[in-house]
Order: sequence, then structure tokens, then C-alpha cells
Amino acid sequence: MPVIDTPAPAGTHPAAPAAARMTTRSRLILLLLCAAQFIVALDFSVLNVALPALGTDLGMGQGDLQWAVTAFALPAGGFLLLFGRIADLYGRRRLFLSGLALFTAASVLAALAQGPAALLAGRALQGLGAAVIVPTGMSLLTTTFAEGPQRERALGISGTLLSMGFTIGMVLGGVLTDLLGWRSTMGVLAVAGTAVLVTAPVLLTESKHPARPRIDIPGAVTVTGGLLSVIYALSTAAEQGFGRPDVVAALVAGLVLLALFVVVESRADQPLVSLPMLRRRSVAWGNLAGLTTFAMMSTVVFLLTLYLQEVLRLSALWTGLVFGVQGVVSAVSGIVAPKVIARLGARNTLVTGLALQAGGTAALLGLGAGAGGVWLALAAVTLAGLFHLWVIVSYGVIATSGLADTEQGLATGLVTSSQQMGITLGIPLLSAVAAAHSAALRAAGGGFADATLGGIKLALGVDAAVVAVVAVLVATGLRAAGAARRVRIAGN
Repeated sequence: MPVIDTPAPAGTHPAAPAAARMTTRSRLILLLLCAAQFIVALDFSVLNVALPALGTDLGMGQGDLQWAVTAFALPAGGFLLLFGRIADLYGRRRLFLSGLALFTAASVLAALAQGPAALLAGRALQGLGAAVIVPTGMSLLTTTFAEGPQRERALGISGTLLSMGFTIGMVLGGVLTDLLGWRSTMGVLAVAGTAVLVTAPVLLTESKHPARPRIDIPGAVTVTGGLLSVIYALSTAAEQGFGRPDVVAALVAGLVLLALFVVVESRADQPLVSLPMLRRRSVAWGNLAGLTTFAMMSTVVFLLTLYLQEVLRLSALWTGLVFGVQGVVSAVSGIVAPKVIARLGARNTLVTGLALQAGGTAALLGLGAGAGGVWLALAAVTLAGLFHLWVIVSYGVIATSGLADTEQGLATGLVTSSQQMGITLGIPLLSAVAAAHSAALRAAGGGFADATLGGIKLALGVDAAVVAVVAVLVATGLRAAGAARRVRIAGN
């Protein structure tokens, strides 16, 4: 697994002192916390491959299937920052265990659902549990492992597993759906959640903020309401288009609330998000890169799932195996990435990774309705996934470097938020683009498969363009940040 650390020339890293080595107990705690984060990441994708089978079983139309994903994503993204702050007040261990219990029970509810309402209720409760698990798990990690090599290693492993969980979920979802049916994808989450829930009380100790800060109520209300409104608008637009009054109203309300959140945070004594830290160029540009890479890569996986099953008519098992190849290559890339950073530097690795991720995604514009499309899909998504891992490791280095020790906890919290928000927002946004274009093509007389392919390719084109533009912006922004730093050093 990759180690997120400030790069140094190859061969110059000193041996880790005894204090920096993990004890057996700390390794077990890291395994436990990473397992919880991995389960959440798995839940973002394990059901994707099973959507067609789920729809047939529960009588859900194609336009409604996206809600099986969005019902989870809405609370998972909307309540993330709020629960992170509540954990500071009432105890991270207590809230972490509560989130795990809710997530596990909700997984059982979803697995046993006999109709769309019960399934969506289970998925929404899973998302609420995930919104508790992610920030509390990260807080427990950063308070368990000392600042420096231990914490950086732990964060590197956690971040990589979060990304890998999404891809592995596609593989596992395909295998389980093909062999045992779609309900098993929810059942495996319940089993895994139970295992972590039983083990956690033995290893974790309670951890609270020594100053016992107050919850920034205005900030919590505005950011939660804003995120829920934006995600709802994008998800509904994926089904009905952007012309519906409720979509427009929700989008406008969400953007207004998020703008108001920025104003509130600039005046709050104990804000949910530190705006001064976000004004640091390395933090801002690093997290923009992280949000983009997670949002756009998770969307590529989702769109290719639709392509392989709806256009090429591959089974869930074969669809999962396509992503299995990508998963293996990405795992190797995660191991190699720190060595690349040591040779090229974090900034060059980040920009190169973004550019090549965009290139791999752009290659998917050559997809067609013929059987040969599966080989192009396999090669391109594997290439994009390989460089996606370069971005994950290098943006973590950049977004947490050059900061005082007292700022590292907040910096790592922003890194985690950008990961989670990216996964949450990317799929609804580009699914709306794909669905709207597919509907327009069908209205013009196109066949189902051709219209679906047309929508998917347009969304993939937008995906590649967004990553390419962000690569240019990040390269320019970080170059300017480096120049400003050199001027300050020269002035001193």
C-alpha cells in the first residue's frame, strides 16, 4: 500500500526510529478503521452492477434505478461535515460504533426489501451510517497515530483502500449477483459491518476534543442543506432533466446555501471548515485535484457498467471481471506511486496523473456497439485507473505538506472530505448529462442501445474534459505557489 509522505530524493530516507514503528495494537486499530472505510467505499459501488437484476426483481424502471445509488449518496455526502463535528463533542468512539450499528442494520433492511420503498429506505439509512463512520473513523485514526511517519503511513493506506473499495465493489457485485442474486451484495455488507462492530469496542478507546468545541449550527445547517439540495437536483435531473421546477429550485437553493455557508464560516469562532487554511494554495489546489479525480473516476466506472450491461449485454459476472483487471493494476500503481513521487516530485506526479487519467478516459470515446468495445473499455479504464492512483497519493502529500503540526488534523480532514464529496457528487452530475442526451436521442428516433451509448459517450467526454482542465489549473496554481514560496524564502 502507498505511503503518503513528503518526497525526498531516492535513497535518502533514514530508517524509521523505534517510536515511529507501529505496535501490534496500533496495527490492529489501523486494520479495523481501514476495514470500516473500505466497507463504506464498497457500498458506493457494489450495487451498481446489480442494478438491472434489482430493477427486474423489485419492479423499478430504468429511470428509477439511479435512486438506488442516490438514496445512499444523499445522506452520505450531505451529513459528512456535521457528524465530524458532533464526534468532537460527544465522543468519536461512541459515534463511530453508532454509525456502524446503523449501517449494519440498514444493510439487512436493504437485503430483505420486498419493494422499492423498503430498498430506498435501507439505502438512505446506509448513507446516514456512512456519514457517521467516515469522519469519526478518520478522527480516530489521526488521534491514534502520531503526527509524522505513522500518521502519514496510516492515511496513505486508508486513502488507497477507499479508492480500491469502489473498484473492488464492482467486481464483488458482479460475482455475487451472478452466483447468488442482488440481495447478496447487501448481505455481504451486513456481515462485514457486524464483524467490525463486534471487534471495535475491544480495540478503540474514547477520544474527545480537549477544548470541547461548540457545533457551528449556522454552518452545519447551511452546508448540509446546500449539499442535500445540490445532490438532489443533480440526481433528479439524471432521471427527468434540468427543466423540472423542483430541479431548478433545488439547484438554486443549494448554491445559495453553500455561498451562505462560506459567509458564515468566515465569521464563525469555531467553524466547521477553516477558510484561512483553504486559502493556502497547496491545500486548495491539492484538494481540488482530489475531489476531481475521485468524482470523475467513480463516474467512469459507473458509466462503463451501464455500457457493458445495457449496450453490450454482458452478464454481471463478466462486467465485474473487467473491473477486476483494473483493480489489480491500480493496486500495483498504488505501491509504485510513492517511488514516482520521490523521483518526479509530488507536483509533477499529480499533474501527470491527472493528464493521463484524462487521456485514458478520452480513449473511451471510441466505444461502439460491437463486441470489440469490451477490449477498448478494459484497456482504457485500466490506464485511467493506473494514473488515478498516482493522483490520490500525490494530492495527499501536497494537501498536507508545509503545514504546522497543529494544522495536520484539519488538513487530513479536508483530504477525506474531498474524497467522499467527489464520490458523492460525480455520479449524479454526469449521470444527468448521460440521461438527458440519451432521452433526446430516443426522442429523435434512435434505438435504445444507440441512444444509451450516445449519452454515455457524451458524459465520458465531459469527464475527460473536466480532468484535463483541472490538470492545467492545478499545474498553474501549484507553480505559482512554488514561486511565491521561493520569493518569501529569498526575502528572509
